Amino acid sequence: MGAHQLVEYATASPEVRAVYDDIMATRKTDWINNFWKALASDPVTLRRTWESSKQIMAPGVLDPLLKELLYIAVSVTNQCPYCIASHTASARKKGMTDAMFHELMAVVGMANETNRLASGYQVEIDEQFKTS
Repeated sequence: MGAHQLVEYATASPEVRAVYDDIMATRKTDWINNFWKALASDPVTLRRTWESSKQIMAPGVLDPLLKELLYIAVSVTNQCPYCIASHTASARKKGMTDAMFHELMAVVGMANETNRLASGYQVEIDEQFKTS
């Protein structure tokens, strides 16, 4: 059980219902997931987070599947089971295959390992890698 009560559509304030309606319309779905229901206990945070997420995860220079893959990678690194599950489901709907997921996990694992090694060894950044 979560630390905060989930706000269901039926008991939500008009302000929260408006955000829920936008989530459902944008995502072309008829339900609200638990992440948004948990945030709804603070309508200001709910709206701000939804607006930011909607903007950032929309198609842009990076395609939607790549954005989901990046989200999974960060979620694995940050050890957020909810986000891993949610964004893995979303990535699968956008075309992620099992092979893509396995390769992504290999990259995430390697990046985390080499990041820790570089940090632990306090490796100085090469001049060629530095930006002005």
